[in-house]
Amino acid sequence: MILYHGTNVKFSKIDLQLSKDKRDFGKGFYTTSIFEQAEKWAKNQFIRYGGNGSIVKIFEYEPTSRLKVLQFDSMSKQWLEFVKENRTGGGINHDYDLVIGPVANDNTMRTIALYVAGIYNAEQALEQLAFFNVNDQFSFHTEKALSHLVWKEDKKV
Repeated sequence: MILYHGTNVKFSKIDLQLSKDKRDFGKGFYTTSIFEQAEKWAKNQFIRYGGNGSIVKIFEYEPTSRLKVLQFDSMSKQWLEFVKENRTGGGINHDYDLVIGPVANDNTMRTIALYVAGIYNAEQALEQLAFFNVNDQFSFHTEKALSHLVWKEDKKV
């Protein structure tokens, strides 16, 4: 399986300590199976923070039963609660090596924020989220998980 990571900095080794906090699935290294999504992430990072340009890192990942994996197939109530917990709590609030599921992107974050604030209940939030075209994300949270991710190349975008 090919996965992509959009970035604004060059690096040769993934350092989980440098990962951003309060993300959908917790602090980790985020990838996607959709090149265009990674390209958008890279361009956004470069516009916001500068750096070495817009870069999409290309990896190969071989799924394995040796990892503890949580997978959300849709924006479900369980997904919503998991994202809420990680976005509000910070750090890593679970013991999974890898989490796979939909992205709470810029279009969905308003709905998530209203849910976190208690303005929307879970059903209302999920009803609002149903209108969005959803991309995916694969978040790696442990060195064990990263050992199954093999860098192939960097592509300037």
